Amino acid sequence: MIVFEGIESITKDFRGALVTIGNFDGVHLSHQHICRKLASEAKSAGKQSLVITFDPHPKMILHPNIRPFYLITTRAEKMDLLASCGVDATVIITFDGHYARTTAEQFVQDFLWSKLAITKIIIGHDYTFGQARQGNDAYLKTQGRKLGFSVEVIKAFKIDDEIVSSTLIRNYILAGDVRTAAKLMGRHYNVAGAVGSGAGRGAGLGYPTANIAPEKELLPPPGIYAAFVTVDDHQYMGALNIGAKPTFEDYTSTFEVFLLDYTGDLRGEKINVLFVEKLRDIVKFDGPESLKRQIALDVEKTKDILKSNK
Repeated sequence: MIVFEGIESITKDFRGALVTIGNFDGVHLSHQHICRKLASEAKSAGKQSLVITFDPHPKMILHPNIRPFYLITTRAEKMDLLASCGVDATVIITFDGHYARTTAEQFVQDFLWSKLAITKIIIGHDYTFGQARQGNDAYLKTQGRKLGFSVEVIKAFKIDDEIVSSTLIRNYILAGDVRTAAKLMGRHYNVAGAVGSGAGRGAGLGYPTANIAPEKELLPPPGIYAAFVTVDDHQYMGALNIGAKPTFEDYTSTFEVFLLDYTGDLRGEKINVLFVEKLRDIVKFDGPESLKRQIALDVEKTKDILKSNK
């Protein structure tokens, strides 16, 4: 997949393309449905397929009071996931205060038509664009009839009677329901990060952990989780702890994982954690031995969960 940095970098061979537009944070099942449909239709028509997206997320500019604003995917992850849908290219438009003043008319006339001369645009059922969100499906259809491109609006994509959306997935992750989030995403939610040094308590209990500096702000709540852990393209089973260590009167929050089937020093390595299921909340035990017994139970439960998810 080609990645164009900005509108002006789009090459002439993308004139007449079929396009879709959106933020696509998480590239969840609804996003995948739209992008795969786009790629398939463009290929059948002998045209190019182009995804139009934005960086940073528009809400981060339009609503700066919302902090932190949790993103499900990093920019690199989003590009990889869009590429896996089979689209030919993605254009990343820098969304800033100046671009936020672009009207729906300017976007359609100057970009979709004058620059791209699009054949068709596919959008989600609730997508709006342009200054003050003036652009919507009705506006696009009116412009399409006038200029000569078609518009297809994809109905709400539902799983178990819930409309799949990035907001819904964020809420499930923040609530610790990583299993339901995975069902809506079509994959496990992941957090990568570099491994640093810890206090060594896990090793003292016989369960050495890799202490990770997470690259994302969007983290499930404190607790113990069963997770797959990717190290150098190899996947291992892991029992993950997010939060404090009240048994040791240590209330600093850490993100650390014990790899059940790995031996070696991971310090300095970048690893990727894929959340599968929450096991339990953080609990204060009456001493290290009680904690050790519970960890043993957590490890066995983690094995059972992960073996059933392979």
